[in-house]
Amino acid sequence: MREANLAIMKAVTATTLALPAGLILWLLASPAAAETVMNERNIVDLRLGQRVLVDDGSCPAGQIKEMSGSQMTTSGVLRTRKCIPRLGAKQKR
Repeated sequence: MREANLAIMKAVTATTLALPAGLILWLLASPAAAETVMNERNIVDLRLGQRVLVDDGSCPAGQIKEMSGSQMTTSGVLRTRKCIPRLGAKQKR
């Protein structure tokens, strides 16, 4: 009987820890996903912390422009631009 109680306690503990761990991993992975657009004019509403990949050909070969909402100012969100390595094959639209 005592062994059965220990087995139940271990199962409950593992399940209790799995949900928060999964939630933390999901939260860490979601900012990594960035939207890709063809030019900066298509970006109307950039939020703080949001990243958008812009494929307008302004960066060297093998790189893509990343725009991000980096800082809150009195006039809105400050946009920063930088070229980052392109990951994966270029997709045709």
